[in-house]
Amino acid sequence: MAPVTAGTRPSISPYAVFDRASWRALGEGTTLPLDESGLRELASLGDRIDLGEVATVYRPLAELLGLHVTASRRLWATQSDFLGDTTAKVPYVIAVAGSVAVGKSTTARLLQTLLAAGPAAPRVDLVTTDGFLLPNAVLEERGLLGRKGFPESYDRRALLRFLADVKSGRPAVEAPVYSHLSYDIVPGARQVVDRPDILVLEGLNVLQPGRRADGTVPEVLMSDFFDFSVYVDAAEPDIRQWYVDRFLALRRTAFADTGAYFHRFAGLTDEQARATALDIWSAVNGPNLRDNIAPTRSRARLVLQKAADHQIRRVLLRKL
Repeated sequence: MAPVTAGTRPSISPYAVFDRASWRALGEGTTLPLDESGLRELASLGDRIDLGEVATVYRPLAELLGLHVTASRRLWATQSDFLGDTTAKVPYVIAVAGSVAVGKSTTARLLQTLLAAGPAAPRVDLVTTDGFLLPNAVLEERGLLGRKGFPESYDRRALLRFLADVKSGRPAVEAPVYSHLSYDIVPGARQVVDRPDILVLEGLNVLQPGRRADGTVPEVLMSDFFDFSVYVDAAEPDIRQWYVDRFLALRRTAFADTGAYFHRFAGLTDEQARATALDIWSAVNGPNLRDNIAPTRSRARLVLQKAADHQIRRVLLRKL
């Protein structure tokens, strides 16, 4: 460690910072429960990742989370003995936040897979907050369809109620289901969460404190129900480029389906598609990232910082 020069102060940060090599070393000695084909099924479109990246970043993260889950269970058992309480252990909730196109969905699915393959073989459920978006008809009625993904486009009360029920240990808690093909809530469809050991909750604004119409902060926040939180971070120019690349790929895949909400974009030329994606980024995703998502990064327990090639270059872990 270099000496501190007179008149200077050492930098102070709430995070312990790990480079790729030091973070990877934490997970050495364990095998991956994945092969390349399994990884392809978990990776989101456009999110370039290989087994080397899983071993370097996500295996140590899953092991760290496993330690937290185990410690949580021990604390629960000790507290139950002290209180004479026979209440069942409630799910351990892990939140995964980040921008559109940054790779948070891949992160969430990898954590679900790796945690479920842990020594205790816990049952791990994954829920995305997309299901708690207001239906398109409601968004259109409120003039919010162009702000889809912004905090006000979600049924925040329903999402808080869902989390409260999960953390209360209630059985068969239901979450709405969202279709990216139709770009809307699926009427009548429900995902049932029945007291898993671990719940991974993934979404754009899961770390957002949220504000009422009068500007005040609610008494209950989503983060009140989280045991651990992960923020997937990258520079905005990189995320914007990944979003454009994904839009071009979707034009050839999902958008080609005649039933897709964005089918009208399937016939665009590369130049037209690129311009359309950049317009959407400038009007919606960029402002949402800058105004609502990125400001929540400091609320996360752990930050994964991505480079332009999609590789995680640094891991920031909040100090205990």
